[in-house]
Amino acid sequence: MSAKNKNIGVLMGGLSVEKEVSLKTGEAVAAALNRLGYCVKKILVDQDLPFALKSGKIDIAFIALHGRYGEDGTIQGLLEIMQIPYTGSGVSACALSMNKILSRDLFYAHQLPMPPAFILKSEDAGAFTLKQLPFETPVVVKPVSEGSSVGVAIVEEEKAFHAALDVAVQYGPRIIIEHYIDGKEVHVGILSEKALGAIEIRPKGRFYDYSAKYVSGMSKHVFPAPLSKDFEKEVLKLALKAHQVLGCSGYSRVDLLIDREDRPYLLEVNALPGMTETSLMPEIAAGLGISFDHLIEQILETASLGK
Repeated sequence: MSAKNKNIGVLMGGLSVEKEVSLKTGEAVAAALNRLGYCVKKILVDQDLPFALKSGKIDIAFIALHGRYGEDGTIQGLLEIMQIPYTGSGVSACALSMNKILSRDLFYAHQLPMPPAFILKSEDAGAFTLKQLPFETPVVVKPVSEGSSVGVAIVEEEKAFHAALDVAVQYGPRIIIEHYIDGKEVHVGILSEKALGAIEIRPKGRFYDYSAKYVSGMSKHVFPAPLSKDFEKEVLKLALKAHQVLGCSGYSRVDLLIDREDRPYLLEVNALPGMTETSLMPEIAAGLGISFDHLIEQILETASLGK
């Protein structure tokens, strides 16, 4: 049976702090699938999701969720229990990608370059100082398991550091503090086990934060990223390796920094990258002549169980 004769459930919204971004992704995905002639049912994700999937007779789930309870393996596990094929990576790959500590451990084991980092328990944050870090400022303070740069801050003095920690502790029991890498921000799109290309982000602010990601005009995107051919190959190879090390499948977006000496550093792998009008994955695809609708259809074709 063709997928066009099946009910495609676009899972959107969800329970994370990235709900509004997910709604935009979901609407864009649903519109593309409708234009392509698929039978689309938009599913607003909440605690009643199993009932919605069953009552909607969903045959395939296109996951348009971001953040916790969508990008962390939980929804993927539910869909596997219900035997509904879904887009994106499987349970373990999503869980590893979402947790910056676990993904760093795997990158380290495979000798992939990353910024130096320190892991801090939230309960110890109140008495912790910059002087206790094993590297110099500036530093980047991040929650361990949030996306879209939620709760992220770049700081270089004590007062700002403690303000950043106060925010980060709200998102979980541990905080990751990285040494700040001054350089280019580059993102690589992965589709069906192939690195499509690299795009450089030039945010108006100091880094690619939430507003730079989702507010039009807050960042400039350069595709292809202005890298030499040989170095571009190195960056694409590194990104694909990170995708594979975590066990990702279908598609992903890998975020990197490139310092002033052209040394690449992995930041994270996004197992379910955004698909809004300002999202990078569609922009990379468009730069290669792949329309948004075709990209969405290619992602749908990767839907499976038991990844």
